[in-house]
Amino acid sequence: MSEIPSKMKAWIYDEYGDVNVLRLDEGVSVPEIKEHQVLVKVVAAALNPVDFKRRLGWLKATDSPLPTVPGCDVAGIVVKVGSQVKNLKEGDEVYGDINEKGLDKPKQFGSLAEYTAVEEKLLAIKPNNLDFQLAAGIPLAIETANEGLERAEFSAGKSILVLGGAGGVGSWVIQLAKHVYGASRIAATSSTSKLELLKSLGADLAIDYTKENLKELPEKFDVVYDAIGLGETGPNAVKEGGAVVGISGPLSPPGFIFILTADGAVLTKLNPFLESGKIKPLNDPKGPFPFSKVADAFSYLETGRATGKVVIYPIP
Repeated sequence: MSEIPSKMKAWIYDEYGDVNVLRLDEGVSVPEIKEHQVLVKVVAAALNPVDFKRRLGWLKATDSPLPTVPGCDVAGIVVKVGSQVKNLKEGDEVYGDINEKGLDKPKQFGSLAEYTAVEEKLLAIKPNNLDFQLAAGIPLAIETANEGLERAEFSAGKSILVLGGAGGVGSWVIQLAKHVYGASRIAATSSTSKLELLKSLGADLAIDYTKENLKELPEKFDVVYDAIGLGETGPNAVKEGGAVVGISGPLSPPGFIFILTADGAVLTKLNPFLESGKIKPLNDPKGPFPFSKVADAFSYLETGRATGKVVIYPIP
């Protein structure tokens, strides 16, 4: 391993606001690691909606202090291990969501930097068939998709409707429901241009939300996974006794919202499905964005038109 410097390049903001508060700083201190953490040399990172919501100040009440280096998703190489680290070693290629509770005191120094400090339990060994930029887009979205399916008690033989099937989380919900959980029928919504993508991911029924009234669908489903916050739509489409789960509000009863708890063990459990090619990461074709263009990547994500994940690579 090459020597670890004391300073690094990182994207940072000192105040809440639009993309103009972001700046590239070449003199940020490399974070110190605690006993259960490893230091990761970041090779690729990915953006999530929570990153821009945090930058806008929406999470101010539970945020860590400013200044902030944003970023939750990381893929990189372990370059230093804490004294209580059991299973990871220097040189390991890893990936993960670095914030265990994304809305409760997320790390002040995130993944949009040359180095980041991460608890061992939040990381997994990178799938051997995926490069760093593909791996970087996986963790937060796949863990969110999986936790939502678990909380909705989804299981083999059940049907599911995915609202927002072409997004970062929705694209994983379709794939996990089909290939990991054994869904009997999968419907998903998107705009006209992404209907074929939904079918390629495993949807039996691709619904064009620009042409169909989603509140009056003729079919009912055992589970509705609302990945975009469509309020009353899910409860209108669920069978009696079924479950509606969402990741952003508002969501009408009987639906419920949950906040992801990140866990590297989930990634380890799903790695065989990734390595076999049964499930595949979906990164937006406009990417990857180079490290110098992080502000542009944020602007693009904030249009709401991204397909899959917006990835930053290489770093730096």
